[in-house]
Amino acid sequence: MALDYNDMNSNRSLRLQTLVRLRWLAVGGQSLAVIITALWLQFPLPLAPSSALIASLALLNTFLTIRFPPTHRLTPPAAFALLGLDLAQLTALLFITGGLANPFAPLLCVPVIISSASQPKPHSIVLAGFAVIGVTALAFSPFPLPWYPGTVLLIPRVLTAGIWFAIVSMTAFAAFYTYRVSLEASELSEALTATELVLQREKHLSQLDGLAAAAAHELGTPLATISVVAKEMERELGDDPRFGEDVHLLRSQSERCRDILKRLTTLSSESEEHMRLLPLSSLIEEVMAPHREFGIEIELKEKGDRASEPVGIRNAGILYGLGNLLENAVDYARKKVTVTAEHTAERVKVTIEDDGDGFSPDILMRIGEPYVTKRQKDDSAGGLGLGLFIAKTLLERSGARLRFENGSSGARVSVEWPRALMDTKLAK
Repeated sequence: MALDYNDMNSNRSLRLQTLVRLRWLAVGGQSLAVIITALWLQFPLPLAPSSALIASLALLNTFLTIRFPPTHRLTPPAAFALLGLDLAQLTALLFITGGLANPFAPLLCVPVIISSASQPKPHSIVLAGFAVIGVTALAFSPFPLPWYPGTVLLIPRVLTAGIWFAIVSMTAFAAFYTYRVSLEASELSEALTATELVLQREKHLSQLDGLAAAAAHELGTPLATISVVAKEMERELGDDPRFGEDVHLLRSQSERCRDILKRLTTLSSESEEHMRLLPLSSLIEEVMAPHREFGIEIELKEKGDRASEPVGIRNAGILYGLGNLLENAVDYARKKVTVTAEHTAERVKVTIEDDGDGFSPDILMRIGEPYVTKRQKDDSAGGLGLGLFIAKTLLERSGARLRFENGSSGARVSVEWPRALMDTKLAK
């Protein structure tokens, strides 16, 4: 199950209603700032051009509200165009009201941040470039900052350069931070969805026995009726040259169906209990069995007496999680994988070690995150990404604590549970 970063980026979309609401907030804020500056403080302000710019944003917002339903989602090009218009409108308004001397100049970073959180990276980079151009244009604005009549507020060029640098660096940092947080949230959401699908599949497979028993029970009565009718027909038409052979075949096949359903019912009743409960040794053997045919030796070491080993309820999540860890160990091992199972009165621990190259230090810091796909930087093999995240999530849901480290000869993964979670006697 492979997911590509670019695919996830392209799947992130912005709802039009969200952008419309943010724009109404911008219209309200800009209008309030103009009213306070022009009417209350009575600073000289280009009121007509400012009002026209604000009105254009309000009219566009009204058109979008009427034209599209609230649930409409914007394509990346459409979102880029709207955010670009917002950036241009705000840049023009700041340009005629003092440029970088205007205390609201840092708001130019808002469209870039919104794009970083919801749009593909190339669109956000281009929009950030436009923002830098806009900030640079504001630095050369010939319009003075609205101030007390008769007083011209002069901003030193060094301070203007400092403001330019501050806004650009803030835009870059905020956009990158927002992008990373949004991307990680998207990855985590995708991975958790995949985890639920895997767990649902494992549970579905474990429930097939019960479904077979229910089907056998429901089909038993109609098949019994068919069998009785077939016997009567055979008694009457057994020697008939036209229908005798067909009637005999009908009866034999109905009996065969009854035998199959009987075996299904017997299998379910006999195996349900012992399949539902698994001793630790049986659980480990079931995990190891599918991986013995790949040319890698798998050795099992048991620390503890089997007579006192925990017997727990069969858990599809534990089986899948341990199986994935063992599969990764087999993939990276040179010749041998060692599985150590130990149990005491307080805990149950399973350790999986391989004789490969182990984890590189930078990967070891991030192991278990979604889409970490390599053990070593120069290793082209995959297998440590989404599957390991799913395994880690399922095992932690069962109450386990996982530890990833490098042993004496390769990688080592330890999975440890409180014994009460793995032993039905203690759980009761």
